[in-house]
Amino acid sequence: MFQLSFKKKLRLLSNIQFQNVYIQKKRIYTKRFVMFICLNHVHFPRLGISISKKNVSYAHDRNRIKRLIKESFRLVQNNLLLMDFIVIVKKNIHLLSNKSIFYFLQKLWIYKN
Repeated sequence: MFQLSFKKKLRLLSNIQFQNVYIQKKRIYTKRFVMFICLNHVHFPRLGISISKKNVSYAHDRNRIKRLIKESFRLVQNNLLLMDFIVIVKKNIHLLSNKSIFYFLQKLWIYKN
């Protein structure tokens, strides 16, 4: 049975981990998100999230979007390759409903595979 949790080990935490993904320069562009990807040497996929105050000004909106990104990753983590992912949010995504943001995220994960 698959475990669908989002533990600390599944997150990119340090600046060095983020820089390693950015250096690879492999990215996927969509209308709402940019995803940076690179292979990792651990036995599970990891997620990093970057939402700038310039793109989403209110903290409650940034937190809501982070929760949606984490939840979508949690649900598909067993189908992903052993890679590090950084999801960057573009402008005005906070104007969308939770359902539509989650839909765009699901499409992003499917497009990735």
